[in-house]
Amino acid sequence: MPRLGLVDLRRSDDFAPLMLMMSGQEKSRLVRSLGEVAKALVVAWPTDDGKEYMAAVKACLDAIYGNIPAKAARDSLIRAAEEAGIPVIAVAH
Repeated sequence: MPRLGLVDLRRSDDFAPLMLMMSGQEKSRLVRSLGEVAKALVVAWPTDDGKEYMAAVKACLDAIYGNIPAKAARDSLIRAAEEAGIPVIAVAH
């Protein structure tokens, strides 16, 4: 698959927003873009291991580089949240 190039990390028109119900200082985290996916995974995630977590980090990078759609990274984030016991709420546009 040819590389499409770096995408705008703040772009949200191709990303259905979701709310991660985190514990600790951040009770909830709104995720509306690939940049926010990356920040949630790297800065706010409660653990840095797990099969789905590692897959979500890879999917986020792949989406940032334009190799997969943002929706695939979003889906991977949801699976990682399920693995970590983090409730996810879909946010209507």
